[in-house]
Amino acid sequence: MGINKSTFEKLRQQTFVIIYGTNTAAGRLFDLFLLGIILLSVVLVMLETVQGFDTKYHTQVVFLEWLITIFFTIEYILRIISIKKPLQYIFSFYGIIDLIAVLPMYLSLFITGTSVLTIVRAFRLIRLFKILNHPQFTGQSLHLKDALLASRSKIVVFIYFVLISTVFIGSIMYVIEGPENGFTSIPTSIYWTIVTLTTVGYGDISPSTPLGQFVASFVMVLGYGIIAVPTGIVTAELAKSDSSKKKSTKNPCSHCGTEDHTAKAIFCYNCGNNLSNE
Repeated sequence: MGINKSTFEKLRQQTFVIIYGTNTAAGRLFDLFLLGIILLSVVLVMLETVQGFDTKYHTQVVFLEWLITIFFTIEYILRIISIKKPLQYIFSFYGIIDLIAVLPMYLSLFITGTSVLTIVRAFRLIRLFKILNHPQFTGQSLHLKDALLASRSKIVVFIYFVLISTVFIGSIMYVIEGPENGFTSIPTSIYWTIVTLTTVGYGDISPSTPLGQFVASFVMVLGYGIIAVPTGIVTAELAKSDSSKKKSTKNPCSHCGTEDHTAKAIFCYNCGNNLSNE
């Protein structure tokens, strides 16, 4: 029994290194192969909705989809077996996405039309961020994340203001134009306001009266400013963060990408890398 357990433990550790070891050659190779399979699966799902292609190659597409589903099922089971805390993976974001990626094909055996839901596998491409675990990439992504978190309150207030404005402008357009010009209700008028503010302009509803056209012109000009405001808020936070980091921190660690080092730091507090060699 001891030999069997030892052999199982070795296999489990080797599987863990391959599946979770993004910093190892085998792990990176597995992740790149996995991304290729995910891309193939997404392309197959899209092609399956093309009537001419599906009519000609339906059998081959379904066969490949089942092969991919079986591969993802085995991978999901191996991820659970190889990790020390399986529940932590099962209920994690990646674990839930991995489970959802294999369910649609099995559900299609009982419920028709659910196979198209395999497009959710596209979310598994988020693993690309783990593969591209370069210090520069990691540092910049953390920088952007901090800027978004710092500006979230301003953006929420701005979106709230925009929502109030759309309700107000939509109500005015309903009074000015009325049902006879396509503004059949206030919700419809709000829909027109949102489409115009975002400079999309479908053209399915348009004002006919001079006053309505004047208000529409004002909304169009206002739309350009509304689009620019969130960008300006985030850019200001990025610039502020850059300025503070240049004053109080060293360059990011070349090994792990951590940037929060004091000016006199010799070693990275996160991984222990020698900063003086950079």
